[in-house]
Amino acid sequence: MESQAPDIKPKKIGKIVVDRNLCIGAASCVAVAPGVFELDGENKAVVHNPEGADFETIMLAAKSCPTMAIYVFDTEGNQIYPV
Repeated sequence: MESQAPDIKPKKIGKIVVDRNLCIGAASCVAVAPGVFELDGENKAVVHNPEGADFETIMLAAKSCPTMAIYVFDTEGNQIYPV
């Protein structure tokens, strides 16, 4: 008997927010998702293109932040990271 994994589709990302008070400029998010994040003149991460990577890459970038300064929301406004 062959078992099949359920067809689970990731949620769509509606908004990505960087808390500038928490950001220490480690740039791990930039390393993981350079198409989405960049450092500004104050060495703080900013979102320059919220559609610059797929769902999994954006989530990996958010999870790579040592201070958990990146908040990810779905299209309905629900916070999906951190939870």
